[in-house]
Amino acid sequence: MRAVEDRQVLIVGGGPAGAATAIRLARRGRDVLLVERAASWQWRACGVFTSPATVVELQRLGVGGPDLDRIARRLPAMRVETPRGTRFRLTYGADGSLAAASVGLDRSALDPHLLDLARSAGTEIRTGVAVRSVHGERATLSDGRAIRARVIVGADGLRSTVARDAGVVRRPPLGDRPALTFHVAEPPPLAPRDARMVVFDGGYVGLAPVPGGRVNVGIVLADAAWRERLRSDGAAATAAAVMRRIPMAGDDPVPWTAPEPCDAIEGASPVAARVAARSGRDWLLVGDAAGFLDPFTGEGLHRALRSAELAAIAIDRHLDGDVAALAAYDRALTRRTRAKDAVSLLVQAFLGSPPAFEYAARRLASRSEVRETMGRVIGDLAPASTAFDPRFLVALLRP
Repeated sequence: MRAVEDRQVLIVGGGPAGAATAIRLARRGRDVLLVERAASWQWRACGVFTSPATVVELQRLGVGGPDLDRIARRLPAMRVETPRGTRFRLTYGADGSLAAASVGLDRSALDPHLLDLARSAGTEIRTGVAVRSVHGERATLSDGRAIRARVIVGADGLRSTVARDAGVVRRPPLGDRPALTFHVAEPPPLAPRDARMVVFDGGYVGLAPVPGGRVNVGIVLADAAWRERLRSDGAAATAAAVMRRIPMAGDDPVPWTAPEPCDAIEGASPVAARVAARSGRDWLLVGDAAGFLDPFTGEGLHRALRSAELAAIAIDRHLDGDVAALAAYDRALTRRTRAKDAVSLLVQAFLGSPPAFEYAARRLASRSEVRETMGRVIGDLAPASTAFDPRFLVALLRP
């Protein structure tokens, strides 16, 4: 029987949330072990479009200069398009510099780079190792080893083993919506292009140019008819049917009726997670494992990095003897995400009623100040509570 290995911190999952938590803790001199189930990076359903707020967080972690240029492609705006032809652009206050623009991220470059930063900071990283179960402060790994850690961090995504074994997983508020994601080739010239969010009857599709001459395609199927089509026809046929609904645009060179795929279609169902608690006596959750609502507002990457910062502070205090630190993390993260989740649910309510969404979209298209405010809220550049200010709501909804 193998001996139990003792560590200060065990982080389960090597995505941005887990890597960022490891970076911050290792730089504080903590003993950190990170385990990642994939032996090497592999494409999976994940976010690539993000706002300037996330770029700032990456720079704070030490991602900058040529590395940032390699990882991120600057996008002038996100263009939202309705089934009835209304369009408006969310610019997030961009002034033309990478640090003040939304970006499309190459996750095949970003995720390994963050793990390299964690390794350089002193984190021990084991790849090709999954956590099978967590009981209290003890985790059993797929290689048969057991780890006893003073804190176990669940950074293992929408279907978190840590959250499952803590008994805190709950049904997502938007049900079992599936998502499909993949890349298609973008022929040259690779000029600056807007990202696009194309709403169609029963769902929406995000198109985000990323480095390497590719466009990331992210499809969310919101209604039952599309979900049944996915079950009966499969991912490839369903994705092709959605892409045929993408209107051609003057700045978009991809032929959506016959795009050139760059990788396999990956899926997630549901594309959301909800938990009853984000911490316990000797564990906590970060990133998508701590709760993710829906990709339309694109909050996942920014939330992953902010939750990692809050988690690192709490774990550091916990290891120094503050018995209330992990519970304080839960409360702090709830305070930071409650209003944004409410905004996301409000957006989804409009999406669920095509006439209401069209009404709001037309007003956003014609009212630049209201549109810019909404963009800053969605991009985590302004307090989410701004969207519930009566003055903003009147400006948005008045005829």
